[in-house]
Amino acid sequence: MQRSRQRVDIDMGELRRALDRARCEPIGEADYLKLKIALDVLDEQLRPSRTTEKTRTVMEQPKLADNTSAPPDHDEHSTSKGHGRNSAGAYTGAQKVVIQAKLTCGDACPECARGRVYTQRQPKTLVRIVGQAPVEATVFEMERLRCNACGQVFTAEEPDDIGADKYDATATAMIAQLKYGSGVPFTRLERMETQMGIPLPAATQWELVEQAAAMLTPAFDQLLWQAAQGEVLHNDDTGMRILRLAREPSDQRTGIFTSGIVSLWQNHKIALFFTGRQHAGENLADLLKHRAEQIRSPIQMCDALSRNTPKLTNGVKILLANCIAHGRRQFMDVAANFPQECGYVLESLGMVYGNDALAREQGLDAEQRLQFHQQYSAPLMDQLHGWLEEQLVGAKTEPNSGLGKAISYLLNHWQALTLFLREKGVPLDNNLCERALKKAILNRKNALFYKTPNGAMVGDLFMSLIHTCELNGANSFRYLTELQRHSVDMKHAPGDWMPWNYGETLARLQSPAAA
Repeated sequence: MQRSRQRVDIDMGELRRALDRARCEPIGEADYLKLKIALDVLDEQLRPSRTTEKTRTVMEQPKLADNTSAPPDHDEHSTSKGHGRNSAGAYTGAQKVVIQAKLTCGDACPECARGRVYTQRQPKTLVRIVGQAPVEATVFEMERLRCNACGQVFTAEEPDDIGADKYDATATAMIAQLKYGSGVPFTRLERMETQMGIPLPAATQWELVEQAAAMLTPAFDQLLWQAAQGEVLHNDDTGMRILRLAREPSDQRTGIFTSGIVSLWQNHKIALFFTGRQHAGENLADLLKHRAEQIRSPIQMCDALSRNTPKLTNGVKILLANCIAHGRRQFMDVAANFPQECGYVLESLGMVYGNDALAREQGLDAEQRLQFHQQYSAPLMDQLHGWLEEQLVGAKTEPNSGLGKAISYLLNHWQALTLFLREKGVPLDNNLCERALKKAILNRKNALFYKTPNGAMVGDLFMSLIHTCELNGANSFRYLTELQRHSVDMKHAPGDWMPWNYGETLARLQSPAAA
């Protein structure tokens, strides 16, 4: 309920005069009221709104029972923010220009004439940022001369380094990056480029990315194979539209979805997208058909929807883990109506997440992380499980209420929610896949739909390559450019052209020994 407030008209001059009077004598009731209202308004302006699902933004955090174990040095602290400016080292994609000093190492000092100067380890850096159109164009005008006797025309030779194609690989890479990496529709980019004097029709943009997708298919297929071997597989889906998607008479499903799968394999993260009538579980089942038989069962992380669980026919077994964040979100939704009960659950799960963050900070491996959770998080989850059962068995909570349904969700999926206490390498939630799906959601919000299944396939390919680069810290624009320029080499050895190793492959090809 919003507080009622008496209206008092004030201005900044009155506030400053009231503060000046407060220096010499106690302020009166009128001055006090003006200052109090001004501070209340300022407090509401600065108070953060609930834009996240953090417990502290919803309610006061209740204390757990004193007998709950906690890891050593486990306290909540806020990290101080920096100054907000990026260092020169943050501009990893910038062109670097080395400027030599007039002096050389070992020269006599021109200031004191007694010592000698030596090169410092860290040079002085300056950053200069310029703007330009996303896709630039250069017009080459080659002079022509004509003989006045025979009529022969002589034309200046073309520069050797301009290439034979009108559209360079960098242009296609930038268009794909904007469209499928940042959600800029072809028509919007067309308007922008036209304003900058560089016509770039939307139809031309589509032709370029379609042709590039055909060249990049071997890299995408290699990602599929490597993702199928992953130790942990996240999956989920979101709605999508394809205007010209034919429906089979036997197909009873009318919905269209984009499924996201994020696979963790050999310390790499691989993101894959699939758009069509299949759910996330069906797409995961198709992916696991490429899995080698001799490797251990993968861990699947998803929410508790049945459509996310694959129905496997090739003998592969999975270890199912459910997302704690989905269960936690149900308590967030009813926290206003049940503050004490929801506060207890949120605080309990918050301490489990705190333990997981502490394990990451200490650099624990999968086995050590499992032991850490078994020591410090298992008592928390056992205590929470007993409390949840008591709420329903002891008739302390109405089962059909919002709180009762949230409690039932946790109890019904408790084994899958607590797999991280029994198997090593199990994540706590499916947030990694949820963030990946934002790529598809952004494209849907801006472009609204795919026109054809082929357009959806091209979008899935580029989103997969781009987001895999982002997950592994690779420059996706440079990656797409180099794949096009070395499409023949990539076709013969696609495993050497993954986002995490293509730089080494480029260096090997450019070395004098390779030449």
